[in-house]
Parts: sequence; C-alpha cells; structure tokens
Amino acid sequence: MMVSSAEVDRVSAISYNEQNQKAKEKNILVGSGPTYDRLKTISNRLIQQTSIFRDDTRQWNWQLTLINASTLNATCAPGGKITFYTGLVEQLNLTDDEIAAIMGHEIAHALREHGRERLSQAMAQSAVTNIAMAAAGSYGSAISVANQAAQYVLVLPNSRQNESEADAIGLELAARAGYNPQAAISVWKKMMKATSGKTSPEFLSTHPSGETRIEQLSALMSAVEPLYLSAEKPKAKP
Repeated sequence: MMVSSAEVDRVSAISYNEQNQKAKEKNILVGSGPTYDRLKTISNRLIQQTSIFRDDTRQWNWQLTLINASTLNATCAPGGKITFYTGLVEQLNLTDDEIAAIMGHEIAHALREHGRERLSQAMAQSAVTNIAMAAAGSYGSAISVANQAAQYVLVLPNSRQNESEADAIGLELAARAGYNPQAAISVWKKMMKATSGKTSPEFLSTHPSGETRIEQLSALMSAVEPLYLSAEKPKAKP
C-alpha cells in the first residue's frame, strides 16, 4: 500500500463531492422520494453490520447519493460514499433484497480497501502521481488529481480475487441485515438478461463471468442463510 487510508478517503471525498455538485447543476441529484427513501433504509441497515468486519466504520462519514440517470451503475467510494443511479433500480425493477445485494457488494469493496490497493498499484507504476495535491494546492488541481485517482478507485475493473471477496462479504452483509441472500443470484440473472450482447455496466466486472459468479454465490448460500434466518427483518411496508 503506497497511499494511506486517510489520503484515499480524502481524494475520494473530493471526487464524490464534485460528482454530486455536477449532478445538482444538471438537476439530476435526488435527495428525497420513494426510491431515495428505499435506498436510505437499506443502506442504514447494511451500515449497521459493517463493524463486524472492521470497527472503524463507526467513525466513517457514510453518505448516500442517488442520481437520476439511465446508467446501470452503483459504487461505494472509500470512507463510505455510496452512489446509486435510478436506471439501475428502475430498469431492472430491483426488489429491496436485490438492492441490498448490490449495495452490500459495493460496500464490501470499501471495507476491504480494494480501491486503495488499485490506486497504490497505479502509483507504483507511476500512472498516478501527486496525490498530495488533492489536499494542498489550488481547488482545480485538487479536483483533477481526485478525479484521476477515482478512475483507479471506482471505475477500472477489479481483479477476480477482489470481486469474489466482495461477493462473499456483500452476501454476508445483506444476510445479517435481514435481506434474502438468494437475491444476489436473481439480480445477476436479471443483469445477464439485460446486458445480453451488450457491454456490461461499470459496476459489474467481467471477472469472473456471470455464470461463474452465480455458481460461486450458490456455494456460499448454506453459510449465510442461517444468518439471514436469525436476523431481524425489515419492517413490511404499510
């Protein structure tokens, strides 16, 4: 690790805030309404379980952003900055359990610091430099560096190992939060159908393939289903 957690959190927060500001200027930043409320409820339940994996998440400045765009994407930046796009929820007609599966997977990347790992690799290869400029120097240069770092933290595909790890941790997070882990399989089937013959969405790495992922998730069910059965379930909507 060539960059500290604090530095990654800082540059990720700068890029996250810039993303939100641009969405606000385009009038596509959603701060209320049924979809936002659903996401907020689910995120709160998942966040409560993150301390099982690492204690310091209690001090993270967790935030949720919903952007009204057709993009099939979701992310969780280091330090707990969650972003969802309405297109993902609406086009796939996601259930709460399926939203929890996706969100749990993205949170897992942040818990395991996969973005910090990739950014450190990029710095080792001199692909990214001057991360410190995001904390010192002009506002414009800080934004530029933060957005460059975000490409490695959030956009570029994860390794097969990191994706499988995020699948496993995300599955457990959702189960502990009272969401049916079987939804991780149903959402993958929906995604494979929606993207058949098309380029996969950003949040779905091609490593491993959808079929392999479903097989791996299925193998984990026996371990997480007891957690789901014993968990407090979300209250039914009136």
